[in-house]
Amino acid sequence: MSLIKSFKLVLAPPHRAATPFLGIGLLAGVLGRATPWRLTRALGTAGFAFTGFCLYFFRNPRRTSPQGDNLVLSSADGRVTGVSMVAPPPALEMGSEPVWRVSTFLSVLDVHVNRMPVSGTVTKIAYHAGKFLNASLDKASEHNERNELRVTLKDGRQVAVVQIAGLVARRILCDVKEGEQVQAGELFGLIRFGSRTDIYLPPGVTPDVLEGQTMIGGETVIAKL
Repeated sequence: MSLIKSFKLVLAPPHRAATPFLGIGLLAGVLGRATPWRLTRALGTAGFAFTGFCLYFFRNPRRTSPQGDNLVLSSADGRVTGVSMVAPPPALEMGSEPVWRVSTFLSVLDVHVNRMPVSGTVTKIAYHAGKFLNASLDKASEHNERNELRVTLKDGRQVAVVQIAGLVARRILCDVKEGEQVQAGELFGLIRFGSRTDIYLPPGVTPDVLEGQTMIGGETVIAKL
């Protein structure tokens, strides 16, 4: 990545979900630094530092998605931590036949907005309150707080994308509803402060990525339909 691209990534405008956190950080910073007491001034400095962290964490860089109805794109930035054959989430009613699942772990330093892997119609959304285990663990897909989406393609095949909260995450944001038409690479949500996304491919479709690869949300092709 070039130096210019690196700066653009770091300085990208934040997602709207950052607004309350930025407000709290700035207010704490201004009020704290305006006082003569050492402790409150230190808290003010911490407030400004928190504001800077939120600007970085919630950044929402512009992405250019490759074109093609047969492409499945990564839903998030991060590192592939699992490529395995498993049954789709039962709540999405996609059958019990094992399919390929690609799991991408997002560290606190990664871009955390989530993007649609394919174009189609959101035909099922299932939210599950749960635990907050380390999102890189395989059992997080069954026990952690998560939000599951089923997207039906024009040809009737289905792809699932699951937002999974991590160790310190406490809120999953999803901006789409059942029945909504979506486009591949389109922003659809965010998970706060460390997380993971799983993509379940249709039967017979194999992934083109391996464990350890770095993903770019909305740009990296993980499979061809």
